[in-house]
Amino acid sequence: MKRKKTKIIELVISDESEELTIDAISLVTSPAIEQDFVFFGKDKNNLTLAKIDEEKRMLVSPALIPNKQIFRYDPNTDSNYYVYFSKETVRQASELYLKHNNHHKATYQHEDRVSGVLTIESWIKEGEQDKSKLYNFDLPDGTWFVKMKIENDEMWSKIKDGELKGLSIEGYFINKMEKMGKQQFSNEEILNALNELVKEKKINLATTKISLGLADDVEKLTKEAKDLIPDLNRDIKGIKELEKSELKAYKEVDKKNAAFEKAEGKYFELRNKMEKAEDIYKTSEREANEAIRYLDGTLKNIDELEKRLNKTKTKASKTKTNLEKKLNTLEKAAKELGVKIPTGEASKVLKKLISLL
Repeated sequence: MKRKKTKIIELVISDESEELTIDAISLVTSPAIEQDFVFFGKDKNNLTLAKIDEEKRMLVSPALIPNKQIFRYDPNTDSNYYVYFSKETVRQASELYLKHNNHHKATYQHEDRVSGVLTIESWIKEGEQDKSKLYNFDLPDGTWFVKMKIENDEMWSKIKDGELKGLSIEGYFINKMEKMGKQQFSNEEILNALNELVKEKKINLATTKISLGLADDVEKLTKEAKDLIPDLNRDIKGIKELEKSELKAYKEVDKKNAAFEKAEGKYFELRNKMEKAEDIYKTSEREANEAIRYLDGTLKNIDELEKRLNKTKTKASKTKTNLEKKLNTLEKAAKELGVKIPTGEASKVLKKLISLL
């Protein structure tokens, strides 16, 4: 029993659907091109596999490798086949990806659209001095490389944990034979093209029968695909409008966050000033209370002294009156007797007493 040959199909870009060529880049666990991405290491210019820089959050990876055969399975026909892209198609895809502003579009496992994943560099490898060598990639010339900034915390966590290993493109390509049929080439031109493919060893006619009716089938399928393009363009336009709204919302959120941070900074500044003012107030209040207590004690002492002084004054007043009477009586008696009695000391004391009262 002869083993069935596996078909190899060259994929090319549809002239009428250029904007759909690379719609997004997906973060996946098993990249179809069988190449894992690399992370930036913490040491300067030290780029190694599976080393992560928490600050930069960047990765470098090939997006498409020219002439790399990628395995595919068609459940409708229960058949296996391979697809590949030429150097020219890879270059054209990389240019259209940026031309149609798809550098901010990314998905997770080809399913969920994710934000915060942005392509910040895109280049085609040319020669052995290409900077892809810095990242330990040894891939052929014409390989499309991208550098991506990962600001999505969930995606970054999956990358660090090793769950996500590489990139896979999402886009719209067609079989090269379908494009030829769409351009309404003659059967002779189709066969010439097939002969060229045979010479390049990309297909084997010995095991593949191609009928002239293939062009009609291709033309029919191409027409069906063409009829879908207006709906696709409409949906793409709608998505782009939503993405503009999303970007506007992000900018508004950033603006509000900036205002919040400014207000928060002002709040903490005022709170610190209030706390300092409260400390000064409490200190002043404590010192004032101490001064009041000292004043109260002083006033109390003054009251006691005044009371004692009043008593002393009362007693001194009585003594003064008695002393005045005694001196008058003594001087009168001395005068009658014609004698001189010394009263100088008593007079001085009396004068002093009178001045104090």
